[in-house]
Amino acid sequence: MNFCARSDLACENFGRADELPQGAALCEEMHGNVHVLRVFIESEEAAAALGKSCGHYVTFAPGRLHLLAPEVEASLSALLSEELCAMTQRLTKKAVDSALSVLVAGLGNAGLTADAVGPLTVEGLHVTRHLMDADQALYRSLGCSALSAIAPGVLGQTGVETLELLRGAVRAVKPDVVILVDALAARSCDRMAATVQISDVGISPGSGVGNRRAPIDRETLGVPVISIGIPTVVQSATLVWDALQSAGIQEIDQRLEHVLKSGVNFFVSPKESDVITQAAARILAQALGTAFTPVLAAYPVLHK
Repeated sequence: MNFCARSDLACENFGRADELPQGAALCEEMHGNVHVLRVFIESEEAAAALGKSCGHYVTFAPGRLHLLAPEVEASLSALLSEELCAMTQRLTKKAVDSALSVLVAGLGNAGLTADAVGPLTVEGLHVTRHLMDADQALYRSLGCSALSAIAPGVLGQTGVETLELLRGAVRAVKPDVVILVDALAARSCDRMAATVQISDVGISPGSGVGNRRAPIDRETLGVPVISIGIPTVVQSATLVWDALQSAGIQEIDQRLEHVLKSGVNFFVSPKESDVITQAAARILAQALGTAFTPVLAAYPVLHK
């Protein structure tokens, strides 16, 4: 069968490690209960074969995010924080300290539960950039990076491309790095709400659900870009295909294949979508806070 649902996850674009094309490599690690898979795409040929841009993709698989025990959730946030710091230092060639400026962009539609991971994550952040002008002594005493955040919405809400809004924010803020937070689409139901991906290649908003917008990356923004996301939807055809595989059916006739392919524009999320989105945003906000505003990360955000 040639049915192949689209995925935002690099780890889903190949089968086994020995199936990786030349110019791509992977590394697997275990950190407690969290499985970490690193995919390196280093050639244009490998990028074309895998359908991903050249870069470094790190996938964290701790299990269903909304069902994690508190200690596992804390461990996951710490791992994500360490990865964000390491990737930021590598891309900017700067230390993660008070001299670093970070702009976090929470992408997606806050009014659509499965797409609200980005905006909800931004709501959970302690922004600090404004303190540089308001109280220099206080800002220096915090030992935090200059963190600013924006939730630009989607084209249908604003009439403005997300890239255009972020370009304006970058010109005003002049960050050393932009971190994009977004909901993703998975190919496998097992990875939905159970995986976090961090990459250094940016994203194309809406591409996971077939509504690809202008890419947001280092080339289009002029500064290094890190993306972090969690899959919250799958194509409806994936549900059927997963059920067939569970029943041991690997080959189907052309009629059913045609039906599956005709439904690739329908996307579904679990019935617990609201709980999943809240858990995802909480974990990502904690990771970003621990990375860039560590002294404030343990305190609740009071401005909401």
